[in-house]
Amino acid sequence: LASPSIFKRSSFFEKETTPRIRKPRDHKTGQSYIQHTSVHTMLRAAGRRLPQLCPQSVSISEHVALYSSGGAGRVDYAIVKDSRSHGVAEDVLRMVPDTRPSPDALRAGSVLLKMLAAPINPADISCIEGRYPLHPESEEAACRPGFEGVGVVEAVGPGVTRFKPGDLAVPIEAFQGTWRTFATVNENHWYRVPGDLSLSTAATLSINPPTALRMLEEFVELKAGDAIVHTGGNSSTGKYILQLAKNRGIRCISVIRDRPAAERRAIEKELVEFGADVVVTADELGDAVRSWPHGRPKLGMDCVGGQTTLEVAKVLAKDAVLVVYGGMSRQPLQIPPGSLIFDNITVKGFWLTGGYAQMKHGSRAKELLVDRVIALFRQKILKPAQVECMPLAEWRRGLELYRSSHTTKVLLTNYEEDVCL
Repeated sequence: LASPSIFKRSSFFEKETTPRIRKPRDHKTGQSYIQHTSVHTMLRAAGRRLPQLCPQSVSISEHVALYSSGGAGRVDYAIVKDSRSHGVAEDVLRMVPDTRPSPDALRAGSVLLKMLAAPINPADISCIEGRYPLHPESEEAACRPGFEGVGVVEAVGPGVTRFKPGDLAVPIEAFQGTWRTFATVNENHWYRVPGDLSLSTAATLSINPPTALRMLEEFVELKAGDAIVHTGGNSSTGKYILQLAKNRGIRCISVIRDRPAAERRAIEKELVEFGADVVVTADELGDAVRSWPHGRPKLGMDCVGGQTTLEVAKVLAKDAVLVVYGGMSRQPLQIPPGSLIFDNITVKGFWLTGGYAQMKHGSRAKELLVDRVIALFRQKILKPAQVECMPLAEWRRGLELYRSSHTTKVLLTNYEEDVCL
C-alpha cells in the first residue's frame, strides 16, 4: 500500500500537523474554541480557567508531561455496568470513583495504566446493548466498557518485559475497559506505541485505520485507476479508506446520507480533499456511476445496510466483491438477485476484532498491522481523525455528542478540568 521507505525511522518523528477540530461550547460564554496552542502554553496559563481544549497536534509525550505536572486536583472515575445488564447506555452505565491500584500489588505479567483518552465507538455501544457477538471471559471485563484508547504505563509487575514506566500503550485485545482512569491489564493484551504520535491518533489507532487498510488489501487486487465505492463516506473509517485509496491512485465514490445543502457542500468539499472523486447519496449513486468515465467499481464496502446496500450492489462491476463491515441502519441487507446471478458479485463480511480473536497468533498479527498504520501516519499518508474531547466525568454528554455528530470521534479524556473540560 505504501513504499518500503515508510518503515525507515528517519523523518517520521516530526510532529504531526492536524486539521482543525470542533469543540463543545463554553458554558459561560456560549463560544466554541479551536485549539492550536502547545501544551507548554497551557502550562503557562496555570491558575486561569481555560476554555474547552483538546490539544490534538501535540505528541502524547507532551500530554503525559502535562498530566504529571503539578496541580493534581483530579477526581478519578470509572464507567461501569452490571455484568448481566444490557440496554441503552445511559440506563445501564454508572460512574463510580476509581482508586489508583497500588503498584506493589501488581501480579506477574500485569501493567498499571493511567488512561489518557478513549473514544466512543459503535462496537462499544453494541456491547453495552448486548448485541456484540464476542463475550468477555471474566465478570470484571463484562462490567467495563471501552474497546479502544491510549494509556501511559505507571508501573509494571514482576516478569513484565514488554513495558516500562512511561511507555504509551494501546489495546490489541477486546474488552479492555478503557472508559476509566486506571487499568491493571495483562501486558500481552496491550502494545507499546511511540510517544510522538498525537493523542487523537494513538487513542483511535487500533480499530478504524486497520479496518480500512485490510479491506482495501484483502478482497480485491486493486491497481491505480481502478474504482471502488464505499458507504459511510464521512465516517472515520470512510475517511481512512479515501486517504489510502488516494495514495494508491484508486478512484473512489463516497456515499453519504442526504442532509441540508450547506452541510452537504462542506462534507463534499472535505471528502474530495481526502480523495473522493464523487460524493453522492445512495439515491444518486446509479446515475453517478453511469455518467463517470472510470468504469464500474471492482470493490464495494458497506457499513450501512438496508436499501443503501442494494444501491451499492447494483453499480458493482462483474465479478466484484461487496464487503459488509457494519449495519448502522439496523436494516437487513438488500442484494438484487441480478447482481449475484448475472454479474457474479461476491458478498463477504469483515470483522476486524473477531477475525483476530479467532486466529492462533492474532495478537502478533494485530501488532504488525498497528505498526503499519503508525508508519502511514508518520509518512502523512493518513491524517489524524477529527475528535471532540469530553471529560470522562461527563460521559453522558459524550454519548449525546456521539449520537449527534456524524463527522467526528468523541474522546473521553482523563485530564484536569482546566485542560479539557
